[in-house]
Amino acid sequence: MAALILGVAGYQLGQATKLGERLPGYGEAALNFGVLILLGAIVGWFVGGIVGKLLLRYLGRFNTRATDRSGPELVVGTIGLIVGLAVSALISLPLSQLKPVGPYLLLPMTLIVAYVAAEIAAAKHRDILRLFNVHPDGDEEQSHARAKLLDTSALIDGRVADVAAAGFLEGELVVPVFVLEELQNIADSSDDVRRARGRRGLEMVTRLRKAKRVTTTDEDPAPSAPVDARLVRLAAAHGWSIITNDVNLAKLAEAQDLPVLNVNRLANALKVDLVPGERLDVKLVREGKEAGQGVGYLDDGTMVIVEGGGEQLGSTVAVEVSSMLQSPTGKLVFSKLAGPT
Repeated sequence: MAALILGVAGYQLGQATKLGERLPGYGEAALNFGVLILLGAIVGWFVGGIVGKLLLRYLGRFNTRATDRSGPELVVGTIGLIVGLAVSALISLPLSQLKPVGPYLLLPMTLIVAYVAAEIAAAKHRDILRLFNVHPDGDEEQSHARAKLLDTSALIDGRVADVAAAGFLEGELVVPVFVLEELQNIADSSDDVRRARGRRGLEMVTRLRKAKRVTTTDEDPAPSAPVDARLVRLAAAHGWSIITNDVNLAKLAEAQDLPVLNVNRLANALKVDLVPGERLDVKLVREGKEAGQGVGYLDDGTMVIVEGGGEQLGSTVAVEVSSMLQSPTGKLVFSKLAGPT
């Protein structure tokens, strides 16, 4: 398209300047219809390619950002854009009187004011909607009960994405920007383990975004406070619950009567409950603390300690459950080698 437009422009340039009459040895028609059209088409091809790539790149970024935004954000952001254009129109009246540079500042000023107004409106869409007694998640009490803040430990753990995908987490999941910054700092760590944990947390955010299950907020009630305190204050300000695996954060939130969802508690609650005498097959992978013991694991990660299994490491054996113990880290199953049935 750019090649066609600039090709026509080359023809018009030849007609307007009558270069064919001024250059000896070239006919007017040949110059107008040939050289300038060809040059215009070549320039248009190169310019169109460069501009097209840049346009596609920025459209892709715009589409990504629009996809990450919620419906209320887009609506309020659009209203902010309109307000920004109205404000820039008012400013343009005195600005246009500043000769000679005033008229040249109109377009940049309009774009900057409109962009800033749209970004501020989108970032503060919750507060703006509440000014008009409109709650973006529907009923206020229900939205407060449904919205959940994700902390760093829950994202690094990774299981929250599977729990959400399975449909056990209803409503909006919110990740504050300062949590993303903490994850980025961990991902940039020089320690290999911390770096891997930080990257896994960022991958979980990306996965939840693709599933349209998470939104981000730049709201920060106490920028100078520790991350845990900022999370608690943000949750308290909106009545949100907190999803975390951090014991200290959970205690801090519970001390302020904030609901806390702990993925570890959920995992322990869902582990199989066995009864004495029940038989099952377990692969023994290592020795136990006591002599002659073997240790294996069920599919859900429950540890099974087998008396007399120390000599059969690497084998899958039939065991009989003797008892179960609930420990702070989960359930322990004590068993013995089962006899023939």
